[in-house]
Order: sequence, then structure tokens, then C-alpha cells
Amino acid sequence: MAASSSPISRLIDAFASLPSIGRKSAERLAYHVLKMPHDEAIAFSDSIRAVKENLRPCTVCFNLTESERCDICTDRRRDPSLLCVVEQVRDLLAIEAAGSFRGRYHVLQGRLAPLEGVGPENLSIDALIKRLQQGEIREVIMGTTPNVEGDGTALAIASRLAGLPITITRLARGLTVGASLEQANRDMLADAIASRQPF
Repeated sequence: MAASSSPISRLIDAFASLPSIGRKSAERLAYHVLKMPHDEAIAFSDSIRAVKENLRPCTVCFNLTESERCDICTDRRRDPSLLCVVEQVRDLLAIEAAGSFRGRYHVLQGRLAPLEGVGPENLSIDALIKRLQQGEIREVIMGTTPNVEGDGTALAIASRLAGLPITITRLARGLTVGASLEQANRDMLADAIASRQPF
């Protein structure tokens, strides 16, 4: 049997196909799995299978869920008038980890990138507009990535919301708490000045 078709080689290739995982890291991960106790390795593979077989987009916000609606959409303690629009589920998870947002979300499933062939029809923008037209949401927070594509996506959505009685805000940008001005780059300082708040 050729070495390239051995189970360990296939596992290394599988890890190496993941984003940000180089060949050396893939080898370390594969050999770590090889050293895992049998039950732990099977549980690891079962968790991958469960994610692929059981998770689906929430029918309301496009967060991942095992049910028709996710836990956030069904949580009555959440403020239904406040909606944060994010690009990916991982963005939602990052905001949730901060523990300070008590509204609901809408996951776009990407961002506009015309050069890569990603247009509005490839995102969940139409579903977002339908949610907003129902009238329950009063404020939309644009939580898109602060770059050309993210800002373009937020601008495209905002233009579609013209005429609706909705306040549109965006996440503040700029300097992080404890950051020194000399270590901030030009874009960070520009965002900090543009997003300044009353003292």
C-alpha cells in the first residue's frame, strides 16, 4: 500500500485542508489523534459527524441549530426590538461571549464580494428585509467586518432599509481599552476619531 493512501496520511491531508493549518500543524494534530485514547478519538469523530448531520440554519436568523429555531430566537428574555446583523455564526458567537448584548441576531452567511462572485442573492439579505418589514424591530446594529467588503455590505443593507421606521447603528470602532496611541495604526486612529463619543 502506498504511503500516501495510509490512514495517517489521509488524516494529515484532512487536517491540512483546514484553513490556517499548515502541513507541520496537520502532522502534529494527526499524531495527537493517534495518541488519544480510543473512546476519546471516537467521541471526537462523532462530534464532527453530529455537526454535519444535525446542525442546520435557524429558519429565522440563520444561526446554527438542531431545531427549526435557535435558542436565541426562542429566548423570551431577549429584546426583540434590537437586532445585530453579522456576517457569520462565528461573529455571533464572539458577541455572545462578551455577554453584554441582549437583543437578537441575523446572520448574513457571508458578505458582499463582487470580485469573488458573491452578490446579495448569495446572502440572507432578503430574509432580513422580510423580518424588518414585520415592524417589531426598532434598531439594527451593523456588526459587519470593518473593511471594504463589510462596510459595503452594511451600506447596501442600509440603502434597502430607507423608508422603514428603523434606527441603524454600527458597532463602535477604533482603539481598544488599554491601547496606547503610539501602537495604533492609521486606520484604528481614523476609526477612533470618527466613532468618538461625548465625554
